Amino acid sequence: MKGPELGGKKLLFIFNPHSGRERIRGNLTDIVDVMCKGGYEVSIYATQCQGDAEVKALAEGGDKDLLVCSGGDGTLDEVVSGLMRGGHQVPVGYIPAGTSNDFAASLQLSQDMVENARIAVTGRPFACDIGKFNDGYFVYVAAFGLFTEASYQTSQEMKNIFGHAAYVLEGMRQMVDVPSYFVQVEYDGNRIFDEFIYGMVTNSISIGGFRGLINGPVDLDDGEFEVVLVRRPRHPRELNEIISYLTGRVKQSHMIYAFKSSRIRFSCGQPISWTLDGEFGGQFKESVVENLPRSLQIMLREKSSG
Repeated sequence: MKGPELGGKKLLFIFNPHSGRERIRGNLTDIVDVMCKGGYEVSIYATQCQGDAEVKALAEGGDKDLLVCSGGDGTLDEVVSGLMRGGHQVPVGYIPAGTSNDFAASLQLSQDMVENARIAVTGRPFACDIGKFNDGYFVYVAAFGLFTEASYQTSQEMKNIFGHAAYVLEGMRQMVDVPSYFVQVEYDGNRIFDEFIYGMVTNSISIGGFRGLINGPVDLDDGEFEVVLVRRPRHPRELNEIISYLTGRVKQSHMIYAFKSSRIRFSCGQPISWTLDGEFGGQFKESVVENLPRSLQIMLREKSSG
């Protein structure tokens, strides 16, 4: 049996060896085998520290025919950020191996890592929107306020042991003294000024492992973000109303601002800590979030003929 010809298509495979209880270790050989059988000359790189995937994608993504990454959504964020900074138009395959894998749920990827390798190699490219946050980028969510710090303050070891519960445990600590911010929000000619405990700009059907935070359909290529801003509750009844909205029991609440927009400006008198795809994105008094429509080619399953 004649094998695939090498030297034609080039594939860079970047993976986080510690993500999601180190799931990649038991699948690495089969994953690389799928890539080789797809006719690719494969270069493999295991990330060594935070930010490493971005540096590698920036440096080497431009001369590859396909870039595949495996890890959590933070690994995907780094890879996409590196490609965007370098102006590289290479398609991206994603083999999720993290704790929550929010964006993978939106992409309807498999739970099987080897199957996701096949999708990356033989699937169809889908042009989805990407977010620009000041001078940085994000794939599916930029957020501030309650629980957001839990995602990047929780250690990788704790994530591996407890999974999604690690985020909840860390977030519960923050409930003792809930921070709030007086923020001016400008979008599409509208202006809001209020006190918020949480805000998010998203392009995903799942946030933090939970679904249904955004009412109505979510399209990944419509040029708009879904925005949710949560006002500070003053008494238990308002807190219960917020919980009812976020858990999908009610569709509207005077405690929630929810809208769609392609460009949003946030202004605050004090620096706000932001997370981008679950990783620390910096502290800013002024932040501009823009939708970059259909800027990322990501590999999905082939559409069924039926």
